[in-house]
Formats: sequence, structure tokens, C-alpha cells
Amino acid sequence: MLVVDDDPSFRTLVRTLLERAGMRVVEAVDGDEALAALEPTAPHLVLLDVMLPRTSGYEVFRELRDRCGETLPIIFISGERVDAHDRIAGLLLGADDYIVKPFDPDELIARVRRPLGRRTNGGTHAQPVTDELIADLTARERAVLAMLAAGVGSKQIARQLVISPRTLGTHIQHILGKLGVHNRTEAVAVAHRAGLVVASDVEAHSRERMADSASEFAP
Repeated sequence: MLVVDDDPSFRTLVRTLLERAGMRVVEAVDGDEALAALEPTAPHLVLLDVMLPRTSGYEVFRELRDRCGETLPIIFISGERVDAHDRIAGLLLGADDYIVKPFDPDELIARVRRPLGRRTNGGTHAQPVTDELIADLTARERAVLAMLAAGVGSKQIARQLVISPRTLGTHIQHILGKLGVHNRTEAVAVAHRAGLVVASDVEAHSRERMADSASEFAP
């Protein structure tokens, strides 16, 4: 396990938690140390801070992927880039997960073990975002997920599908369960990776939202 973060107190905390869970931990302060730690043996998983000195976590992520391939589980973690669009960007880049600081210790262990378990069972980091997962959704659930991925708000989704907000919430809970994700942000990343929504759809819905907002303030 490789933990890449420039905060020594955070690295100590994570090392303590992971070692108590029976995992061996190697620490790195920045991208250079992270890449140097790949020799002679690549880690089983990388916990990578988004905000690193000199080189961003995103750049380190790409270098890790180039050197180790797509099967290396990488989890972004951040205490600064915590907005939904930051998490979506990290997941769409190809990360296995995106954890926001502060976090619950048990949650960290659970979210680290998930990709490790898939790797042990012969899977890859892309396993949870296959067409098979999307195929498990009903037609209505696929429609809801596609609209969420396109940036449509909950009220507009309920209005367009002629369902109540409560029914929409039930659909979303079913979607999260079938996709094996924790929240809407991760579900949206699955939808984009699986090609359930295209960029033109997102742009179209963005224009619609702007038009709706303009009409609300029109004299």
C-alpha cells in the first residue's frame, strides 16, 4: 500500500489505521517519491492526495497508470478539492474511488479493501463500470441515471418522468445499490464510463438550465 500525501500527520494516521488492518504501508511525500516507490515492486493500491507540492495528484495518477497499467487500484483523497465536480473529475479520470477528508476510520478501511478484494479475485479496477452493471438497471432507472449524468436536477427529472420526488429517491437508491456505489457522484461516473450519456447531452441540459434560470428572472 502506497500513501502519497505531503502532510506527515495524515500519513501517520493512515499508516496506523491500515497497519492495524493488517496492511503494509509505504509513505511518499510527493510525486517523485511516489514514482520511486514503484521499484522494485509496485504497490497493491495507491492512496493519492490530489493537492501535492510541485506536481498535482492528477499528473502523478497518469504517470502511475502509464507505468503500472490499468489494474493498479488508485484512490484519490483530498481535504481541499471536495466539491461534487472535483469528485466526478477524479472518478472520470479513472480512479477507483475519491475520499474526502475528514473521513471515518472504518469507512477508509472499507473503501480501501473493496478494490483490493476485486484485485485478489482476479478483477480489475474497471470491473464495477461495465455494461453488465448498467444492464441490471430497469429502463426507468437507466433514464434517471442518464439524466443525473447529464446534469439534470432532481426536480426537473421528476417533472419530466412524471413521478414524485419520493419515487425518484427510491429509483436513485435502487441505482446506487445495483451499481455498488456510495452516492450520486460515483453513480454519475459509472454512467459516463459506460457511455450512458454523451457530452452533447450534458451541454444541451446545461443550456436548458441556463434558459430556465433566465426565464425566472425575466420581467
